[in-house]
Amino acid sequence: MKRYLKVLRLFWSAAIAAELEYRVNFLLATLSSIGNLAGSLFGLFLFYGKGYTFQGWSWEAALVVLGIFTLLEGFSATFLSPNLNRIVRHVQQGTLDFVLLKPIRSQFWLSTHVFSPWGLPDLVFGSVLIFYAGDKLGLGIGNYFLSAIPIFCGLVILYSLWFILAATSIWFVKVYNSTEVLRGLLQAGRYPIAAYPTAYRVFFTFIVPVTFLTTIPAEAMLGRSHITWIVGAGVLAVVLFFVSTWFWRFALRFYTSASS
Repeated sequence: MKRYLKVLRLFWSAAIAAELEYRVNFLLATLSSIGNLAGSLFGLFLFYGKGYTFQGWSWEAALVVLGIFTLLEGFSATFLSPNLNRIVRHVQQGTLDFVLLKPIRSQFWLSTHVFSPWGLPDLVFGSVLIFYAGDKLGLGIGNYFLSAIPIFCGLVILYSLWFILAATSIWFVKVYNSTEVLRGLLQAGRYPIAAYPTAYRVFFTFIVPVTFLTTIPAEAMLGRSHITWIVGAGVLAVVLFFVSTWFWRFALRFYTSASS
């Protein structure tokens, strides 16, 4: 574990040093995050501004969901997108050979090699939105700790789904479209699952588990989530993580390398 933590520190320090050569990008990323958040708030206001509310979700409670969704967006921009999208490039250019030869697990290397600070504004804005809504709702520190487990499970679920799609580049080199489809589906998580008709709720719970990414953590934070859903989120996160690991090893059996 110490060896992996040391490697992680080296990865991220080098990545941050490289990214800071283009500091204007941070300003652009901040402006982009503000624009995206403003658009999400405006979309939510279109419902609540005329007195309509999602069943069981007040304006402040819906802001908690949006805040968690913004956190996930920041996590994706900081860790997932800059790392997992490069798997396609490694396969195309044959540099995956060098990754596989390194004395470290290839999945760990591919998943953590790059740290992009341009996702930090979303992490900050998401946290501010959650604490603002929590203050209006009178939430205590216990509520935030209670939601930490389902939020972590949501991060693992999101990572696992993204990595499984990225691993399919072994067979289908250009998988950018499929990852964009996944990101498009995950946009549904910006609103509580109660906002959608029953058929969509089933789809976003059991087919594409968007519910486990935002709504369940929000309900846990609000103190009204059933323990069954939290346990289900934990089980789903563990299962998908091990599936992603197994699937990567399975995919490597079909990788013929650039020199073959």
